[in-house]
Amino acid sequence: MSLQCGIVGLPNVGKSTLFNALSSAKAEAANYPFCTIEPNVGVVTVPDKRLKVLESLVKPQKVLPTTIEFVDIAGLVQGASKGEGLGNQFLGNIREVDAIIHVVRCFSDDNVVHVAGKVDPVSDKEIIDTELQLKDLDTIDKRILKNAKVAKSGDKDARKSLEILEKLKKHLEEGKNVRGIDATEDEWEFITDLFLLTAKPVIYLANVDEESVTSGNEYVEQLKENVKSENAQVLMICAALESQIASFDDEEEKSMFLEEYGLEESGLDRLIRASYELLNLITYFTAGEKEVRAWTIHRGWKAPQAAGVIHSDFERGFIKAEVISYENYEKYKSESACKEAGKLSIEGKEYVVHDGDVMHFRFNV
Repeated sequence: MSLQCGIVGLPNVGKSTLFNALSSAKAEAANYPFCTIEPNVGVVTVPDKRLKVLESLVKPQKVLPTTIEFVDIAGLVQGASKGEGLGNQFLGNIREVDAIIHVVRCFSDDNVVHVAGKVDPVSDKEIIDTELQLKDLDTIDKRILKNAKVAKSGDKDARKSLEILEKLKKHLEEGKNVRGIDATEDEWEFITDLFLLTAKPVIYLANVDEESVTSGNEYVEQLKENVKSENAQVLMICAALESQIASFDDEEEKSMFLEEYGLEESGLDRLIRASYELLNLITYFTAGEKEVRAWTIHRGWKAPQAAGVIHSDFERGFIKAEVISYENYEKYKSESACKEAGKLSIEGKEYVVHDGDVMHFRFNV
């Protein structure tokens, strides 16, 4: 399963520094380092301490973590919705990603030019918001025209759709992003099918200076206040610092460096995990002598769907799943000990997989 987070931001906010730090970060497992698919797309391993524990218990030949893709999307300028700069390419790239990492400059530095002449995170955020909102309005206006004709003939579904479209139009015209709209489950289903840019889940990444990396600053507070209505997360990161952290090969040296700045883990690790959660993803594991492996699935998936991530045959011929929770695996130290303690359950097609389940599938094709 390949899901992408697009990194966006105005020029000179630290977007490319961040992407370059991601691209040079040494992945946890040597057999799945970061790799670049295209010049601006990179695959990064999702940090997960549970893999290390399973590795020490199972002692497999290899360990394969789960991954997530990041896309460095060209810097946006005002007027992108009308095709200014790389506008059309930028908006096309955003349309293709599953979630947005919006980098906002929250540091002062006379040596780094700001496109608008002064540091103003809320204004910066709103420049990008406006361009995306204008594009969404364009999409909605076209749909309203189309639906209005059908609604006139008395079509109930078209009338209902028209109501939602008008509600979206009003919301966007007020300068608000669709992700913050108050909508029912049915309305959200309809909205999802419109593929609107401002409906995509987002993390606002406040790029701060080294001094503000743990405590934050006034710029971060302004940004947090602004995004409240969107129910969005603000993460603090110092892109310049992350470049240095990513250059360490030695884990001990890296830990000492983080400690110096009062950090428990790198900002990139937090970002990768937060992106994973933002996409509503969870991890299950398979554990055997050949390999211990993490698999990515959507939260709420049932056992056959989870099996299908390994191979479509597993889903098609699914019989049952043997399941041990990660906590029990860690506690009892082995599959056989879990079995003896009655901690291995046999589950059928309706079983909803939990984050951290250690699973073995039985299937027949």
